[in-house]
Amino acid sequence: MPATISPAVPSPHASTERGLSSCCKQEQSNRPALKCLPDAVRFPTSLLILSLALCALAYSQDAGKPLAPLRAQTATGPLRVNPANRRYFTAGSGKAIYLAGSHTWANLPDRGQLNPPGVAFDYAAYMKWMVDHTFNFMRLWTAELPDAGPGPDYSEGNFVALPWKWLRTGPGVATDGGLKFDLSKLDQSYFDRMRARTITAGQNGIYVSVMLFNGFEWQFDTNPKDGDPFVATNNINHISCPDTCPTDNARIPDAAWEVETAYIRKVVDTVNDLDNVLYEVSNEAGSPYSDSWQARVINYIKQYESSKPKQHPVGMTFQWKGGSDLTLYNSAADWISPGSHVPPSDGTKVIVNDTDHSYGYVDFKRDGQPAQRAWVWQNFAVGNNVLFMDPYLTKWPERNYPEGSTADPEVGVRPDKYWNIIRDAMGSVETYANRMNLVAMTPQGLLSSTGYCLANPGVEYLVYQPSPKPFTVRLPVGTYQFEWFNPATNLVAGTGVMTVADGNQSFTSPFDGDAVLYLHASAK
Repeated sequence: MPATISPAVPSPHASTERGLSSCCKQEQSNRPALKCLPDAVRFPTSLLILSLALCALAYSQDAGKPLAPLRAQTATGPLRVNPANRRYFTAGSGKAIYLAGSHTWANLPDRGQLNPPGVAFDYAAYMKWMVDHTFNFMRLWTAELPDAGPGPDYSEGNFVALPWKWLRTGPGVATDGGLKFDLSKLDQSYFDRMRARTITAGQNGIYVSVMLFNGFEWQFDTNPKDGDPFVATNNINHISCPDTCPTDNARIPDAAWEVETAYIRKVVDTVNDLDNVLYEVSNEAGSPYSDSWQARVINYIKQYESSKPKQHPVGMTFQWKGGSDLTLYNSAADWISPGSHVPPSDGTKVIVNDTDHSYGYVDFKRDGQPAQRAWVWQNFAVGNNVLFMDPYLTKWPERNYPEGSTADPEVGVRPDKYWNIIRDAMGSVETYANRMNLVAMTPQGLLSSTGYCLANPGVEYLVYQPSPKPFTVRLPVGTYQFEWFNPATNLVAGTGVMTVADGNQSFTSPFDGDAVLYLHASAK
């Protein structure tokens, strides 16, 4: 008979609690009671995570207290795909490294509506904020247009980005009002900032995906005064490669490709010796026109880094518009960010599911905060790393309302707390990932009626229940320690010990709303 975990309160069905299964034996040790009920007795439940881990005893939590954050204090590496579980990276120790975090557009070039941007990005405050949320991963953004928009993302006005990749020496003036670019001369200040910010991130335990190109801007944000360096009227090198040409092998001239490869080499030379580095080819260059170009860039990076002291993972992210996840899976990239809401993770690639590509702000607001939190736990349960395209301090009508005002009308002072739901959830999954022996965990959806189960069968389980009803998990006979966690309050709600017989076990949550249950086998 299945065993049922129930709230540590008298059951309203006490008169029916006869013939309790002998396979479920309560063991109390100053912990909330674990009550075993017959199949007929069920209590409403919602989101539930069940986790079973050998190492959890070392990280046991106290009931009624917040989940104690657990993350690496410094980033080690360089990362490589973990040969024991290719859903995750490792830094060489064999331990699976789970990536979770936020990223925002101004974390490398300053951005704003004023020209030049009126507010410098406070990177030190951003790092502290990342650590406070238990994050360990971010994309380090780049820009292609000095004056971008108004496109679909900048309907309220243009966004200016500084510093730039190439020197603006003139002679002559570009369409944005600045001096024309000399594409043969890279601006050292841009790369100095890239290196300094990557080092600081590593010192704070944060891995950095260095974005090489931003194809979204070339696709959607070009305008008559954008100052696009690859337009002939904006450079002194007579290179003409307008709009999406820089990301299209069928159109890009040799001279433009030579400019791109010189820039790629400079990026690699700037950060190659650092451990906490990954690369991303481009943000949302479309498909099919960028398919072969992205493959070309991936191969170029790998070939150039092969002779360097360190090699770092190269990523390919969803191609908006026109892209297909299949193109990413079939690529030579080490990690990918698909467009699917909760893509299956079979170990073909390390998946970093980024809301920038898979869960837009309009859908976020429509679905509501419980769904935002569920998105994080669903992806964690199927073996995906998670990343949030965080608007942070950018004022964005109907999408983001940071507190306070600055000299720039599009930049606030404190992040909008509305998004703390998804931020907190990512910090929680990062903590659980570090408490578990994650390298041994694989998606095992058939072990639970929920379909969401991350497990090392017989040793460790993480089950997710997205709906408010009881569910089952197939467990072998044994004694398990459990921990209930309430993701809505970020509190550990209860801990205890249970003994079960082999077979499907039924569980209910001891509190309303979504829930997490962490369960691991007791030492024999």
